[in-house]
Amino acid sequence: MVTRVSEEDIAQIWANFKCDQTNQSLRNKLIERFLPLVRYNAERVWAKLPDGVDLNDLISAGVFGLIDAIEAFDLERGVKFETYCVPRIRGAMLDELRTMDWVPRLVRSKASKVEAARKEAEAEFGRPPTDVEVSRKMGVPVEEYEKLKQEASAVNLVSLNKKWYETDSYKDVREIDIIEDTKGEDPTRCIQKRDVMKLVTKGLNRNERLIIILYYYEELTMKEIGTTLGLSESRVSQMHSSIVNRLKEQLGRRRPEFAQQ
Repeated sequence: MVTRVSEEDIAQIWANFKCDQTNQSLRNKLIERFLPLVRYNAERVWAKLPDGVDLNDLISAGVFGLIDAIEAFDLERGVKFETYCVPRIRGAMLDELRTMDWVPRLVRSKASKVEAARKEAEAEFGRPPTDVEVSRKMGVPVEEYEKLKQEASAVNLVSLNKKWYETDSYKDVREIDIIEDTKGEDPTRCIQKRDVMKLVTKGLNRNERLIIILYYYEELTMKEIGTTLGLSESRVSQMHSSIVNRLKEQLGRRRPEFAQQ
């Protein structure tokens, strides 16, 4: 039977380990605690790879990444260890894949042909070509080209832990440090959206607020909102129309306030 270690116990183990990083027993407890993260990330990487890559090899590499993260983790930075260690775990796995040279020569050959055809089509049309245009250039059906392109993408894996360049400081700049976070939201935009939501939903009852939030912010359909609130789709649609008309009247009356700001 596995005993679940509490967060308080983990915090104490961290504190004790950072006082004495030669203590293998404490390090092993931390490895055991965060080992599920290694398997989870290994399975996610492995699922995108062609046949022939052993999942256990990825897990083994991920464990070394986890150990490296445990030893380098700084408690004073106020960052959750789970957030800090995942890039190192995945980076160790991708480093292992590069070392293994797991990409078959046939895949590399296909990747070269796809890239050559894409460049030829781009030079011919003077713009980035479509998949249909590239497939025609290669003389293969679009479906086959899509498969070739997916296989070729395996050649472009890059370790997030790879050094981008070295600095004079103790910390080198790595790939993960310079990758653009395309999913991150502008904090100013988040504040504006929150303020607009407060303004729009002011004076609405619970169901009316939920309809507005779920429809415009969560982008649910009327049917999905009805299922969530226990209402019929037609009833949700009626309430939505009523709310929108009411809001138009309210905002129309308050238009002079906005004009003065």
